[in-house]
Amino acid sequence: MSLLYFWRRDNYERDLDEGVAFHLNQSSAKLHSVDLGGSVWAFTRNAKGRYVLAAELIVHAKTRNPEGYQYGPFRVWGDRSRSRYFAIDDGPNVEPLIRTFALSMGDGVLGRSFQGPGAVRSIAPMDHAALAVFARDLPLEPRAHGVNEEQLELLLARPQPEVITETIYTLPGGMSAARRRTIVRDVAVRSRANVEDLRTLYRGRCQVCEWESRAAHSVDVCEGHHLQWLSRGGSDAMSNMVLLCPNHHRLVHALDAPLDFSDLSFDLGTQRAPLRLTDHLRPLISPSPSS
Repeated sequence: MSLLYFWRRDNYERDLDEGVAFHLNQSSAKLHSVDLGGSVWAFTRNAKGRYVLAAELIVHAKTRNPEGYQYGPFRVWGDRSRSRYFAIDDGPNVEPLIRTFALSMGDGVLGRSFQGPGAVRSIAPMDHAALAVFARDLPLEPRAHGVNEEQLELLLARPQPEVITETIYTLPGGMSAARRRTIVRDVAVRSRANVEDLRTLYRGRCQVCEWESRAAHSVDVCEGHHLQWLSRGGSDAMSNMVLLCPNHHRLVHALDAPLDFSDLSFDLGTQRAPLRLTDHLRPLISPSPSS
């Protein structure tokens, strides 16, 4: 099953300028009805007032958010290599196509029918196929596809803010001026003490495998991992961080594995890797959908 979602333009633009996340949050459990490998199609209204396709997230994971998360408890994660953000300024009008779908939309303003409980809609396989044809030759948004996100995240995690500030303006790609300003601003106020606090709390152990380099080799090598990447607008708070050994840190990055707050486990696709050490995250566990 695939879904259709109306994305407010200001939220779409903010996502591009503060760090392309390749994920979507919702208060509606309907979001989790999408199949793994299925698509969440997002459309928006551009500056010319035309409804256009904004993105296709091809879902590789579904997780629960922390308790009390402001954008809702449900989240889906798009496969970075297959998901697409589209340039919306001159995009073709998608409204006539959407109005052929078997959805209750009425005759009024299209976007208003995608509000509240109707914010996320299931679409039939034939409707998904029609959107795929419509999107086949749409230009991509360079702010989402012009920057190596993993390279940027590794840069932002470095402990030398002055190096980051200098380097950020030389990175190639489609990063907007607004996003560069946001990164430089956040770097200036970032706390470098959080990793040391995590090492103190967990005695330097990896929160997944409990490997303790401090005991074995008298050195700390476990690293701070940001659950929502800094390059995607994530905060530098300890509630957005875990301590991982280099092997698990590389694996989580390579798989773009999210943490599911329903059980504090990384979703690795074919298996899950639960955190064994959870003291600082335990209060954030998300309740089950039935609770």
